[in-house]
Amino acid sequence: MTTSTTLPTRRSGWSLLLHNRLAALGLLLLVITLTAAFIAPLLPLPDPDATDLLQRLAPPLTPGHLLGTDALGRDMLSRLLWGTRVSVAVGLSATLLAAVCGTLIGLIAGYAAGRTDGILMRLIDMIMAFPYILLALAIVAVLGPGLLNALYAIALVNIPFFARNVRGLTLGLRGRDFIQAAKLSGKNPTQILLSEVLPNVLPLIVVTLSTTIGWMILETAGLSFLGLGTQPPNADLGSMLGQGRNQLFIAPHVALVPGVMIFLLVIGFNLLGDGVRDLLDPRLKSGALLRSQAMTTVDRAAVAPRAHPEALLEVVDLQVAFSRGNHRVPTVKGVSFHLQAGECLGLIGESGSGKSVSALAIMGLVASPPGVITGGSVWLENEELLSLTATQIQQRRGVRVAYIFQDPLTSLHPQMRIGQQLVEAIQCHQPLNAAAARAKAITLLEDTGIQQAAERFDAWPHQLSGGQRQRVGIAIALANDPQVIIADEPTTALDVTVQARILALLNELRQKRGLALLFITHDFAVVSEMCDRVAVMRQGEIVESGITATVLQAPQHDYTRRLIASVPQRGQGRAFLQQIRQLQQQETSS
Repeated sequence: MTTSTTLPTRRSGWSLLLHNRLAALGLLLLVITLTAAFIAPLLPLPDPDATDLLQRLAPPLTPGHLLGTDALGRDMLSRLLWGTRVSVAVGLSATLLAAVCGTLIGLIAGYAAGRTDGILMRLIDMIMAFPYILLALAIVAVLGPGLLNALYAIALVNIPFFARNVRGLTLGLRGRDFIQAAKLSGKNPTQILLSEVLPNVLPLIVVTLSTTIGWMILETAGLSFLGLGTQPPNADLGSMLGQGRNQLFIAPHVALVPGVMIFLLVIGFNLLGDGVRDLLDPRLKSGALLRSQAMTTVDRAAVAPRAHPEALLEVVDLQVAFSRGNHRVPTVKGVSFHLQAGECLGLIGESGSGKSVSALAIMGLVASPPGVITGGSVWLENEELLSLTATQIQQRRGVRVAYIFQDPLTSLHPQMRIGQQLVEAIQCHQPLNAAAARAKAITLLEDTGIQQAAERFDAWPHQLSGGQRQRVGIAIALANDPQVIIADEPTTALDVTVQARILALLNELRQKRGLALLFITHDFAVVSEMCDRVAVMRQGEIVESGITATVLQAPQHDYTRRLIASVPQRGQGRAFLQQIRQLQQQETSS
C-alpha cells in the first residue's frame, strides 16, 4: 500500500516580501515616489527651470502650484520629480560602480591571498583612513564641481565597503573542498572565481547593494547641498535642499519638500533591503525561519498522563510539527518511551525518521520557528518539562538533562579554548571561582580519557582529533552531574577504533554515575552493545520497542526486520547485495 503526501508549496518571493511588513512598506514608498518621478515627462507639469518672479515663494496648494514655488518662482512639484530622477540615477550608478570595483578587488585579494591580498587591502585601508565625506569633498575639489565627478567620488569612497565584505567571504571559501575539486578538474583561477566563488558571494553583494543605495543617495544629496554636485539650472534633491535653506524661516516648504523626499527614498531603500535579504535565503522560502507559534500551556488541553510513574524520564504522546509556508507538517507523531535510572535506551531508525527532533523536543531545543510541539508531555521524575517557562527549562538544561551532539567540531566553539568552554558550562550552574572551576574541568577531561588534561586545557578544538573532541563534548555534558544524557549519534563521524573507545567510555560512565542514557543511532551493532532496551522509529512513529536481545532475535515489525537484515554479516558477499535489492523492492511495494 502506497501513501502519497502532498508537499507544501514553497513561498514565492512576493509572498515573503509582503510577509515582512516593513519591507512591504519600503516597497510601497519606493513604488509611489519612483513612479511619480519616472512619469514626470508625461505629466502636465510646468518647466522645472522656468522662473516667474511674480509667483516667488508661493505657498503649497497655490492654484497651478500644488507644492508652491521656490525663490525664483519655479514650480516645486516639477523640480521635485525631475530632481528625484537625477538623485536616484546618480545613487544607483554610484552603487553599481562601487559594487563592481569593490567585488573585483575583494575576489582577487581573498582568492590570491599572500602579497596580493596585503597590497590590495592596504590600499583599501588608506581609503578608509579618511572620513567618507571629507574624502569625497577632496576628490570633487580636485576634479571640479559637477554631477559626474560627484558620482565618481561617491563610488570611490564606498568601494572599501564592498571589497572588505567580499574579501572576507572569499577567504573562507578558498580552502573549501569544492574549490579544491575545481582546481583538480583543471579550471584556472579566473574560471574558479567566476563559476565557483562568485555565485557564493553574490547574495552578499546583492544584500549590500540593496542597503547601500539609500546611503549613496544621501551622500549625493550632501555634495549637491554644498554646491559640488548638480549645477544650476539643473537640480537634484540635494541642491534643492541647499537652495531652500536661505528661506527656511519665511518659506519652510522650499526646504521641507526635498527633505521629505530624501527621507522617503532612503527609508524606502533601507526597508526594502531587509526584504531582499529574505528573498535570497532559501530557508525563508521554505518557511524554515518564519515566526511560528510555539506550544504553550494554554494550547495544551491537558498534560498527557504517565504510564510509568517510576521512570526517571518519560515521554508521552510527543507530537512535533514544522511550518512550511502556510502548512504545518507533522514530524513526530505521538512518540512515547520511558527511561529508568542507570538504563540505556536505544532510539534507532533511518535518517529523517524523527529521532533527533524527538530528543531535541525533550530539552525544548526544537528550532522554533519553525518547529512547534503540538502535543504530548515530557516527565523528568515528577516534573513536566513542556509546561515550564523558557527560563525554567533553561535552568534544567545541562543540570538535569545534558546533550552530546553528533559532530563535536560544530558543537564546540571554534574561537574558544576547550578548557574555557568547560569552565563556562560549569560556572553557568555552579557558584565556583575560576580556580575551582578550572580544577573541576581538568578532572572531567581526565575522567573522559583525555591524556595530559592540564596541558590540553588550553587547546583549541581544531588542535584535537575527532575522538578527543568528542570526549570534550562528553565532559561538557557531565559538567553538572546530570540525571539524563542524550547522545545523538556521538560516534558517527569517528573511525571504528575510536567509536569503540567512545562507546566503552559512555558505558563506563553510565554504570559509574548511574546515568540514564538515551542513545540515538542507526546502527544495530551499537544498539546490541550499548542498550538495555531499544525503540525503533519510522516516519515519526515508534513501530516497535522492547528488550534489545528480544527485538534483535525476534523482531515483530517488517520495518525492524528490514533494518536488521540491512546490516552486513561476515561472509555474506554477493548474497548481501541481493538481500538489499529484495529489501528495496519490499519497501517500494509497501
